[in-house]
Amino acid sequence: MRLLILSFLCVIVLLVDWYCYKAILNSFKKWTPTSRNAFQYIWWGVNGIIILGVFAAIFFNIYLTLRAIILVAFFLLTMAKLFMLPFLLIDDIRILIKRLTRPRAAKPLLTPAGSGTAGGSETFTDSPTDVDKISRSQFLTKAGLIMGAIPLSSLSWGIVSGAYDYQIKNVKLVLPNLPKAFEGMKIAQVSDIHSGSFYNKKAVLGGVEMLLKEKPEMVFFTGDLVNNMTSEMKDYQDIFAKINAPLGVYSILGNHDYGFYHFGQNPSAARQRNFEDMLKTHKNLGYDLLMNEHRRIKVDGEEIGVLGVENWGMGRFPKIGRLDQAVENTDDLPVKLLLSHDPSHWRGEILPKYQSIDATFSGHTHGMQFGVRLDDFQWSPVKYIYPEWAGLYKNGNQQLYVNTGFGFLGYPGRVGILPEITIFELART
Repeated sequence: MRLLILSFLCVIVLLVDWYCYKAILNSFKKWTPTSRNAFQYIWWGVNGIIILGVFAAIFFNIYLTLRAIILVAFFLLTMAKLFMLPFLLIDDIRILIKRLTRPRAAKPLLTPAGSGTAGGSETFTDSPTDVDKISRSQFLTKAGLIMGAIPLSSLSWGIVSGAYDYQIKNVKLVLPNLPKAFEGMKIAQVSDIHSGSFYNKKAVLGGVEMLLKEKPEMVFFTGDLVNNMTSEMKDYQDIFAKINAPLGVYSILGNHDYGFYHFGQNPSAARQRNFEDMLKTHKNLGYDLLMNEHRRIKVDGEEIGVLGVENWGMGRFPKIGRLDQAVENTDDLPVKLLLSHDPSHWRGEILPKYQSIDATFSGHTHGMQFGVRLDDFQWSPVKYIYPEWAGLYKNGNQQLYVNTGFGFLGYPGRVGILPEITIFELART
């Protein structure tokens, strides 16, 4: 079934390739035969290699960096063609309507138009309007090429400059019931590492060192350590093991950490081994993995609670988290801080059922790795899927912070929504 769906998508991609290819050739009629042949070989050679590469990346265990390069190239070129497509379709629809509405009349004698084609033969026209038609077609095709170049260039720049451009976000988190011993404490949050997407260890290390320079007393990691398999952490475990804090590093699992997207949702020995390896990896990193449970954090005789649940998502995302278990025996704690990967958990269960949760820390959205994020304004297409997708949100006395992620998934870059390390300062007012 998977092969059938991929083959169908491949046919669609090839049809789009052919459509764009013919439009470009028709638009550049003055190319010499040599130039046209060179373009033909380059166009179909590059597209053929990339399509074969996509099949290899999906069905074979090829080197991660090579797989990333192939998928990135496919993504960028496909986006460019999709931006071209509306202009080409507008032109063809315009021509079709013109032909259907043209009055039927006796065909006049053909006369030379006075211009040569790329092949050197003469072109004939039956009326001056046909010259305009060619001009409009060329204009729309070239406009489509320009529009296709915009996402190609911006997304390429997002790979070069945005993928590892880590940003420190400083947030004052006001908790009225906060014990005095915790006032002014710094907590760091990282989320969505997605180690299987990385291709630059030095840059990743730089991001971890930025976090450590902030000297937080606690660190929260809110899920998605990998893309599909625990083995993706092999080359980066030593880097993320450097993250430490005096009061501990607390972690949870995200939807990608269960292996569902590689092994499927049905139980299997391979999936279970992968999951056990995930649990061991958190332990090897020195992270305290919270599986529907809590920890009491004590400073100078005063306590707050750090709770963590397994993934709790809406729709197709797994809903495994058990907050009812995590809150057991926490009634005496004045402040409860919850780690829950998916921000939809906040409105889906936390707000209506658990008013004792003071603040929730989530990730998952990545801010779609595309958008605008300024001090007073932020926008991303992901806002139409997740009402809470980046930054701090409040509802009465309860708060939610959504971290836009340390890593990336799919598109190996970021445009406008940069990788984030959040530093919270706890305050009572």
